[in-house]
Amino acid sequence: MPSPLNRSQLHFLLQLLAFGLLVGLACWPLNLVDHAQDLLLQSLPNFAGGAWTLQSLAIALAPVLVMPALLWLQTGPWARGAGSGIPQTIESLQNPDKATDLMAPFATVARLCLWSAASLALMPLGREGPVVQLGAAVAHGLQRRFPRLLAQLNTQSLMAIGAGAGLAGGFNSPLMGAVFVVEELTGRFQTAVLWPAVVVCSAAALVSNLGGIPLFTLGIIQTIQPEWQQLLWSLPVGVGGGLLGGLFSRILWRSSALLRQPVQQRPLVWGLILGMALGLIAVASGGWSGGDGEALMAQLLDSHGSLPVPGSPLSIIGWLLVVAARVGAPVLALATGIPGGLIDPAFAIGALFGSGSLELLGGDSQLGMALGMAAALAGATQLPLMTVLFALRMAGDQQWLFGIVLSAVVGAYVGRQIQAEPIYHALWNLSSNNDQSAPRR
Repeated sequence: MPSPLNRSQLHFLLQLLAFGLLVGLACWPLNLVDHAQDLLLQSLPNFAGGAWTLQSLAIALAPVLVMPALLWLQTGPWARGAGSGIPQTIESLQNPDKATDLMAPFATVARLCLWSAASLALMPLGREGPVVQLGAAVAHGLQRRFPRLLAQLNTQSLMAIGAGAGLAGGFNSPLMGAVFVVEELTGRFQTAVLWPAVVVCSAAALVSNLGGIPLFTLGIIQTIQPEWQQLLWSLPVGVGGGLLGGLFSRILWRSSALLRQPVQQRPLVWGLILGMALGLIAVASGGWSGGDGEALMAQLLDSHGSLPVPGSPLSIIGWLLVVAARVGAPVLALATGIPGGLIDPAFAIGALFGSGSLELLGGDSQLGMALGMAAALAGATQLPLMTVLFALRMAGDQQWLFGIVLSAVVGAYVGRQIQAEPIYHALWNLSSNNDQSAPRR
């Protein structure tokens, strides 16, 4: 006969698994939207090959109509659904009395609808914001409805674990979700939180895997580069990628501060202006600026290179313009408060920079892609451990470990020199009218 303690532990474990499965199921529709976005991208010239058609132009210019509608909704009837979702989650953890409003079903559904419409209009948004808030909202709702469920965890810990499970369910990356809980949301490693987070995130990731999200998004990127070459290239790519990632987060933070009041006052006008800008950038780039960036990274991998016009004198200019488009376009969308995230956009920036840099220097573009992804994401988020886990999950080969670790650490250090306050906390301070200048770490 099992002892009462063992029975209690088993009951707790089963509750954690059920909680994770529930969060994974809640994230499933968002993963379907992300898949639909990839299908729409395949109709654009630089993904499909060929010239523009009326249909592809209509798809690329969708933000011209969609952006004004979204800004009107999120400054009016759906105002509670505005914002990334991560600042709202941090606010709920720091001030639990506000969680009832921020994690309410209406606010959560509104945020998911806004993000879905923006994603289907091919706006360059990631999805960690909505899935993190969704996981936290599921946790908050469960505890309010069933207060005895998972009673061993306090409200803040349960919401933080739910938020990490949302990340795991959205990206099929359980370790990334668990580390996000302790590296970003709680700020400290606690066994009492870490092991339940791993269980819940694993269950959530299992659902996303069954829903079609592969374990290694880019496939297995194998390398024959010796470790010393990886480490050698990690330094310059880490500096460059971290610089771009830090600039991306800095520009996003400043743009969010500048656009906040004008968008509130004239949402339709600003929506039309910014929507036209996004549409024109998409047309000028042949579609490369659209979407969250995963389709672009897959294309880089398939073509074994990154330069738009390989071998021609214009190739460097073309490459730099695409990198600039992938930095600027996400800022135009995210700075308005449309729900989204910056993980995939930052990854795409780093992939373009790293693969192009090594291709120009005669190195292995796939090595540059792996190192650049890690450097830019760590530079943008200042979360090197989460970055390493996600980069390895994207690449799918542990042979990249040494190079990715060094590139991520260097990128995070360089990014912090540009954006002193980690971007998620900077946006939280902005949204809650706190002091924006004082770093939280």
